[in-house]
Amino acid sequence: MLKKKKAAKAAAKKRSARTAQFLQKPTCTTCRKARAYMEDRGFALHFRNLDAERLTADELGELIGDRDHREFLNTRNELYRQKNMKENPPSRADAIRMMVNEPNLIRRPVIVAGGRIVLGFDQEKIDRL
Repeated sequence: MLKKKKAAKAAAKKRSARTAQFLQKPTCTTCRKARAYMEDRGFALHFRNLDAERLTADELGELIGDRDHREFLNTRNELYRQKNMKENPPSRADAIRMMVNEPNLIRRPVIVAGGRIVLGFDQEKIDRL
């Protein structure tokens, strides 16, 4: 019985030690759900409001890294639909330029932890952080 208590305590301590950078728009419903989910699991979150503290082109480029830049585009955004980006995706450079100018075009939240990135509210990926 003592071993089980120690194991549970160690697991809780490990969970509480997890930290993540949480890039969000505070009014975003998906962001609020992801935030609550992560806080319930003991994450210490460091917030950045993408409206108040916009990402620079360099920061976006670094976040995207070798990933497909299209994954960072918010498919529910009006500009995404107006420009028919699903059928005619922008180049990486154009996508970064548009996301810098229109932060709502960035899929949210962007969660950065331990060198990994999770886009949107993806419980399975969050659980693996």
